[in-house]
Amino acid sequence: QVQLVESGGGLVQPGGSLRLSCVGSGSIFRFYAMGWYRQAPGKERELVARIITGGSTNYADSVKGRFTISRDNAKNTVYLQMNSLKPEDTAVYYCHTKINVMNYWGKGTLVTVSS
Repeated sequence: QVQLVESGGGLVQPGGSLRLSCVGSGSIFRFYAMGWYRQAPGKERELVARIITGGSTNYADSVKGRFTISRDNAKNTVYLQMNSLKPEDTAVYYCHTKINVMNYWGKGTLVTVSS
């Protein structure tokens, strides 16, 4: 069974940093793109960042220059380094991958940016 488990969320002040981690079960994830999405209260889920198997990345305009996605295939892990956090970054962050036609999501980790 494919599982994604996120960690690293929490409460941080504006301007602070957090690093999220997502561990996938099994070594299959190294062959697929991985992404981070987020969903703020009352809003739709949106793509934050994505990394493909070759290491190429893309980001939402709202996080470019502040967030960095990376992956460690040996650890079946994808990371999201978040710097210069803003209150509008407050959301539940979800790890995602698509294997063949199936979408897989983690349960999410809450990030709250507040003073």
